[in-house]
Amino acid sequence: MTPPVDRLGDPNERADDRDLELTIRPRRFADFVGQRAAKEQLEIFVQAARNRGDTLDHVLIAGPPGLGKTTLAGIIAIELGVGMHTTSGPALERKVDVAGLLTNLQEGDVLFVDEIHRLNAAVEEVLYPAMEDYEIDIMIGEGPAARSIRMQVQPFTLIGATTRTGLLTTPLRDRFGVWQRLEYYEIEELAAIVRRSAGILKVELDEESALEIAGRSRGTPRVANRLLRRVRDFAEVRHEGVIDHRICLAALELFQVDGEGLDKLDRDILCTIAQKFDGGPVGLDTLAVALGEEADTVMDVYEPYLIMQGFLKRTPRGRVLTRAGFEHCGLRPPAGPGTLFDEG
Repeated sequence: MTPPVDRLGDPNERADDRDLELTIRPRRFADFVGQRAAKEQLEIFVQAARNRGDTLDHVLIAGPPGLGKTTLAGIIAIELGVGMHTTSGPALERKVDVAGLLTNLQEGDVLFVDEIHRLNAAVEEVLYPAMEDYEIDIMIGEGPAARSIRMQVQPFTLIGATTRTGLLTTPLRDRFGVWQRLEYYEIEELAAIVRRSAGILKVELDEESALEIAGRSRGTPRVANRLLRRVRDFAEVRHEGVIDHRICLAALELFQVDGEGLDKLDRDILCTIAQKFDGGPVGLDTLAVALGEEADTVMDVYEPYLIMQGFLKRTPRGRVLTRAGFEHCGLRPPAGPGTLFDEG
């Protein structure tokens, strides 16, 4: 396989370093913090492909939003020294969309498809022979004169990212040779990410503030970096731009992010269930109406973290607040015969 040097320049010059100040995304495995097992395995697979001069096997990366799926895809392309083409499942509506992408790929390129579980069935059928044999079927003509021809495409690596592995069809899922699932980050890992991002953004940040931001980031680097930027804005406007622990706490209080990483809507969900529905159970649609939010937003964006932290439970009858959920609202769980918190 001939590396496409013309597109990326001489790898020894590390041309991507020139763009380092323009983004806080890591560009190399060495700069990527956390996900140790997944990162180590991907490094091995990438190095093995490079040593053989071969195309990397197709990769499926799963996990909640904001954990680094897109970043890892970019790192893989850079470490392989190939081009990367990015799209998403909902954007590929017709077979011709996929055919156009695949025929424009050069040898060894990475095709990254975000939210790959949202591909429709017709598009998936085009991908099957492309992933296995690097061929696609194209229809020529219309009506009775229409015929199918098979066209070769350059060997490529498909990297799919998904937040909902269960929605992937079995034939598509089985065609990925490498599966990786990303987990939520530890506070120490998030603090390292915050410190690295602060250095790139030229923000003066002490260790206590880095840990404070990390502890309120919901285990997610994307949230950590967002909080860092907002705290930076607060420090620049109301202070001299230097962030110490006192300024950091004042900023996070202003932005209504509490010590558990819950924002205003998170607390509204807990307190609404506690005060309006006696702790539950309450149905999702009813809860969404009471909050004035879309049901999908409540279920996909807010509930997973509340459940992970032990504030909320999903039951067949609806959402139920836990003891920790009541206590976070400053309320005492109801205790009595037949209740969830029956102490008898």
